[in-house]
Amino acid sequence: MDAHATIWPVNIGQAAQLSGISPKMLRHYEGLGLLGAVRRTDSNYRQYAETDVHTLRFIRRARDMGFTLDEIRDLVNLWHNRRRSSDTVKRIAQKHIDELAERIAALEAMRRTLQDLVVRCPGNDRPDCPILDDLGGGTDTDLYKNHTEPATLLHRARAQ
Repeated sequence: MDAHATIWPVNIGQAAQLSGISPKMLRHYEGLGLLGAVRRTDSNYRQYAETDVHTLRFIRRARDMGFTLDEIRDLVNLWHNRRRSSDTVKRIAQKHIDELAERIAALEAMRRTLQDLVVRCPGNDRPDCPILDDLGGGTDTDLYKNHTEPATLLHRARAQ
């Protein structure tokens, strides 16, 4: 669907298609207040303006970059506020970069731990398996302490 050939306003299906998100997510973002008030018909059908679809694209791109919904709410508000300070936007982005760096370090530590365990696993017909021993909290867990601590950080970051 071409946004330039579109006759505005559009219904929820068209808005979802134009913005690249599902109607369910569109309703979710609207419910969270990320879109503001969406116009409705007398029959209570949503009517999305071109600016609404543009905001939805902004939200989708921010989600693709890994921003949280709270960060996206702040960014959308800043985006719509022409008197904003770019310093505020930069601080939000820098904080996100720092969090991404922590998550990348945790993922790299997990990869190193798994690589080490795979090397140590004989991969034969015997039941001995250092991979399962480690996952089960076996006696060798101190050996991997330095590798798995960042994994705990990643797990905690996902839970937030």
